[in-house]
Amino acid sequence: MAFPESVLTEDEHVVVHLHPHWKALVRPVLVLVGVLAAVVAALVLLPAGTAGTIGTYAVAAVGLVLLLWLGLWPFLVWHSTHYLFTNERVLLQQGVLSRERRDIPLARINDHSMSQSLGERLFGCGTLTIESAGERGQTVLRDIPGVERVQTTLYELAEAYHDKHSLGDDEMREIIEESRRDRPVL
Repeated sequence: MAFPESVLTEDEHVVVHLHPHWKALVRPVLVLVGVLAAVVAALVLLPAGTAGTIGTYAVAAVGLVLLLWLGLWPFLVWHSTHYLFTNERVLLQQGVLSRERRDIPLARINDHSMSQSLGERLFGCGTLTIESAGERGQTVLRDIPGVERVQTTLYELAEAYHDKHSLGDDEMREIIEESRRDRPVL
């Protein structure tokens, strides 16, 4: 499921589009391998005949349930979780059957920090915390791949947005002088 481009504004473009780190897929792959091994073992080890066939079907049915619950569902959650960093905002979207989306305008970002445990450093991921002005305040994004680079990119985006939408000293002087000229003389 790709992220829909239709949610972007006219002048907005995606700078970084991420899913959670691939380590979230390790357990689903291990479940798949385990289920396949259990079904093959049941086929080989259970006796031929009605009892063996029923046992094999039972192992396959339990394996299918485990595969759907512990294998397919985590994959769908991973695939439907999007972290988008654009030139105007940070968009966070998640949800398989229902969808939740949160937008954090770059203008409202007050602070951002990253942290990594030893294991996360080895895997090349980490936690990015974004503090913003508003009701929710702090947003924690876990298992961000390349979190150091993402934090640097977020800083660059926020600074570029601030520079683009703030007045420089020369522009401010012009506004003050124009307001003085437009004031009636008493």
